[in-house]
Amino acid sequence: MAGSEISPAKTILLAIQFASASNITLFESLVARSRKTLHKELVLRILLSYLPEILESSKYAPFLERLDSGELDEDAEFEIGSYQLEGMVEEDAKRRARKLHLRSLSWPYEAIDETPNVMVRFLVLRALQIDESIGLITEVPALLEPFLDQSTYLRTWLISTILPLLRFSFEYHTNHPLSLSIPKFEELDNKAGVRLLLSQTGQNKEDMEWSVGRDLRGLVGTWMYGDTRWKRRRPRLSSGLEPQAIPSLDETSNVHEKCLGWEEVFKWIAEQAGASWEVAVRAIEQWDGPGDVDIGEYSDGSIWLDEDEQQYLEKSYARVAMATAYLVLGDSEEALTGIHRIVERIVTLLDIDPIPNLQSAASMLAPVFDVDENLFSENNAFYLRNYLLNDRNVLTKPNEDSILLLRALLLSTYLCMKSGSRFAVRRAGELVLLQNEREQKLEFDRLVSHVSDGPKGDDKYWVKLRNEVLWLRSWGAEELSDDTNGSSGKGIFGKLPKDYVESKLLELLLANTRYTLANSIYELSPDRPLSREILEKTVIAAAMNAYDNATNANKTRGGVKKCSDILQAFPDTLIQSLISKQAENLINVTHLLGDYRLMFKQGEPFRPVSLRVHGDPISIIGKLLEQNTKSYLKINNLVQMGSLMVKAGLTVRDTDGTGRILEQDGRDEQLSIAKKRVVSMCIDTACAEEDFETAYSYVVTRLNEVAGPAQSCPPYIEKNQCGLSAEVPPKTLDDWSWKAALQTGKYKHISNSHGNGSTTSQVRHVEQRIECLSYALRLAPKSALHEILNVFRRAEEELKTAEKEEAEEEYGWDDAGDEQVIPGGFHSTPARGASGTSSRATEEAPMSLFDLSKASISRAQTGFSALSMLRRDNVSEGGSELWSPSSVDGARGAKLNVRKRDQLKNAAVGGLATGIGWVLGAPPARSSHEEER
Repeated sequence: MAGSEISPAKTILLAIQFASASNITLFESLVARSRKTLHKELVLRILLSYLPEILESSKYAPFLERLDSGELDEDAEFEIGSYQLEGMVEEDAKRRARKLHLRSLSWPYEAIDETPNVMVRFLVLRALQIDESIGLITEVPALLEPFLDQSTYLRTWLISTILPLLRFSFEYHTNHPLSLSIPKFEELDNKAGVRLLLSQTGQNKEDMEWSVGRDLRGLVGTWMYGDTRWKRRRPRLSSGLEPQAIPSLDETSNVHEKCLGWEEVFKWIAEQAGASWEVAVRAIEQWDGPGDVDIGEYSDGSIWLDEDEQQYLEKSYARVAMATAYLVLGDSEEALTGIHRIVERIVTLLDIDPIPNLQSAASMLAPVFDVDENLFSENNAFYLRNYLLNDRNVLTKPNEDSILLLRALLLSTYLCMKSGSRFAVRRAGELVLLQNEREQKLEFDRLVSHVSDGPKGDDKYWVKLRNEVLWLRSWGAEELSDDTNGSSGKGIFGKLPKDYVESKLLELLLANTRYTLANSIYELSPDRPLSREILEKTVIAAAMNAYDNATNANKTRGGVKKCSDILQAFPDTLIQSLISKQAENLINVTHLLGDYRLMFKQGEPFRPVSLRVHGDPISIIGKLLEQNTKSYLKINNLVQMGSLMVKAGLTVRDTDGTGRILEQDGRDEQLSIAKKRVVSMCIDTACAEEDFETAYSYVVTRLNEVAGPAQSCPPYIEKNQCGLSAEVPPKTLDDWSWKAALQTGKYKHISNSHGNGSTTSQVRHVEQRIECLSYALRLAPKSALHEILNVFRRAEEELKTAEKEEAEEEYGWDDAGDEQVIPGGFHSTPARGASGTSSRATEEAPMSLFDLSKASISRAQTGFSALSMLRRDNVSEGGSELWSPSSVDGARGAKLNVRKRDQLKNAAVGGLATGIGWVLGAPPARSSHEEER
């Protein structure tokens, strides 16, 4: 049908009516019938202004395609005349047409090389309109797809703008759609765009196996596609970085600005290494870098990165992979395996020979050599925490040397992790580069502590562990080093002396009872890892450590047995070791102590270490005597304990607390002291347990063997010094024996073992006490003589009383016998005389010990009186000393002093010696003339 049956104004109004009603068929027929009025641009403006946005793109996209080609479809039955505008005259139609405000098709962005044609402008504006009105961006691809081959810009815009938004909200992360319009999305700078598109990446652990690479390819990759974004606006560049932040790559002037956007992607990956290493590893594993972009069906085969950009981004991607390996903070086996996968990826990218997995590498322990020495510079430690993505960072520069170093650090971390000591790869790098002995020792000791309780019956485990630790020190290249003595290595423990490492390994073997293995490696091996001196010291230390941790004193069980086994495991090394002999004596005395009940403060039971650290180990025997009734009867056993304590080096210690190895004279002196103390303790305990007979027996038998003078006399020359030189005090030799004898001499209680309390037993008891006091007089220092003599005097008085009571008791028995009526006997006997002595005692009974010395007793009393007078004279002259046997040999002064001492001696000892002194065992008195000679 030719021509139009209505005016242009009414045609325009009718077209608006059809567009508003979404009747594309009638609209197309009208456009086809009215080509002159409804030209292409006007049609597009009408559609842009009145076509409802909710209409599906598929309903009108074909019409747009035909409109653009000029081949519209016209309905043969279409009659314009049948579509009249009711009640509208021509003038009204013209007026309304003139008042129409149709939307413009002006380009919404900055001018590019050339303004797109009218159809491209309409499509972009229509897409923005749909997004703004209803947010139904899913309708945009169907609108644009028919025209992609006609416009490169339209294709790029669809891929880099529409596709990321569409995929994020409607395909990838439907539970977290973006509430962001197309214009707002286009305004994002590099950093904001990357963070937004990757905000949900890796959040769902279930789909992490494939979703991280998908998001990098399908979201970020498409957003970075093409160069339309960069011509439309310049990205906002950061003026600086926060301290310790991961800096950007070096800005290269000849690199296109689009590479700056990829830097933000690289930064994001590096940051994930610290926040969520799984995401970082998946990113490197699942994504091939900036060239790996998923644009789906919209690809036209064109390459949008030039050669320089492609090479630059590939190197940058390999560098970020290296940096990610250092930045992973995980220390688990899974994390380290993930780092190894990153290294494998880098090897693939650089086309280097494949590498074995971690388990295989840990088994082979291949040496690490031919690494660029510049990598081991201490200055490079700075790059471990700063500027990991910088081109100047030699540690993350992708080449064979840096990869070899990274693999060695990773394997070191893996070996430590398998042994229980966990730290990140970057920590291993710090240990290698800084070569700080203190830090290496800290990590090494931590490793040793984690493997200290390993399998007790698996020598293969310990051999493997030793090989791994030695590799960690030198990375297996010790034999290739110029350092022949092995004092340093390149590994994470390279700064530690080899002797120190081997000593710790030996301690581990001994702590885990691998004695045969330890002996074969460290004593029998032709190439002995440790010197004889260090080996001996280490073995002794391990044995003492086992001893100190023992809870049972029995040498056939527990830690004490372990201590003994360790000492016996190295017979050739310890055969002449005095310290080893001390340790054996310590084991023996500990075993003896274990036979007794022994508690310390607050009910704490005896532990072997208590003996080794005790300041006065002999006093432990005193606690044993207190807590074990009748234990003093085993005096030989107790004396043996004291002797073993001396031989174990417990009684004399150096300033560091270790037992001192004594010369023969010093050792004999300590043995003598120990015997004296133990015997004295047994005597005191016997008295405390009311066993006087045993105490008396020990005094007269044991003290006679072990006791000696309480003090030694100071040298004569020093005794006569005057002026500022003070008189040298006498050296204490035996301060225990005389006290024990004195304590026994003071004992008054008579137990049932002494009889029924008869006067005869009392006399015997007092006689024994006096005999003990005589030992005390002989052994005590002069300062104690006065106290002993007072006790002695009271004992003599008790003896007199007891003798008198004995005599009266005897007379009583005699009288009772005489008064009895006996056949053939007499009824009475003559009365006894006033002297109180019975005729039977005088004529028939043998004279007792003290009857023979009555006169001597009187002389002794006179001697005590003279002693008191002399003592008063001495005090009046300013002196206060009493005589002691030890002072006789030292008296070589003025004659006055000699005479006073002679008089004192004659008064005190002379009377005792001629009276009862011979009973007490006192030496016979000598004249002053003999003394002078």
